[in-house]
Amino acid sequence: MMLQADSLHVARSGKEVLSGISFSVDAYEVYALLGGNGAGKSTTLLSFLGFLSPTAGSVLVKHTDVYSDIAAARKAIAYLPESASLYEHLTAQENIAYFLQLAGMSASSPAIDAALDRVALSPNARRRKVGGYSKGMRQKTAIALAMLRDTDILLLDEPTSGLDPNAIDEFHQTIRSVADSGKAVLMVTHDVYGACHAADKIGMLQGGKLKGEFAAEGHGIDIEAVRKAFSATVVPS
Repeated sequence: MMLQADSLHVARSGKEVLSGISFSVDAYEVYALLGGNGAGKSTTLLSFLGFLSPTAGSVLVKHTDVYSDIAAARKAIAYLPESASLYEHLTAQENIAYFLQLAGMSASSPAIDAALDRVALSPNARRRKVGGYSKGMRQKTAIALAMLRDTDILLLDEPTSGLDPNAIDEFHQTIRSVADSGKAVLMVTHDVYGACHAADKIGMLQGGKLKGEFAAEGHGIDIEAVRKAFSATVVPS
């Protein structure tokens, strides 16, 4: 297993946010953690990154407890936040080259172009400054960077928030391609249909508890079953 949460409890500001959740993500797999606001999705990601210590249970990255070697865990992971932070005055190519350099890595211009080809960022766009990019173009640049870092694991926090339908479809195709290359992908989202489209497994998170899992069978995950389960977790205002 690339990622594993085992009876994970996490508290923030004295309040328990995760209450004993357990799930795992393997190579070649996209796992979507689905839940509404305050369900504990982002807390789960921060636990795998070593920013929040468990009050009980454990989080493992490549079979090793995160808190026994946080540096090794983070080295194995590429993390894409909801809003990718890129330098506005640099092009996509220049941003990627710079962030790889910060990580002690390098990539040739052809290698960067090949990664941008995989995420379908047009040749004209990649030579423009990022300041004029849409959110979808920024996400594509960040995914290309993550692929060039060549980590085994990709964590995504609400990756399609604010994207238009076409950009969402393109993004999910990209994520599927990343998983098919042997990576493990964990994304947290409140997008039921996007999760069903992109994921091999879905974990339903409510109030810090995992209420159930759905796995792809035959033609994929049963969207209607997931929609009904998700609707049941939403507390009316």
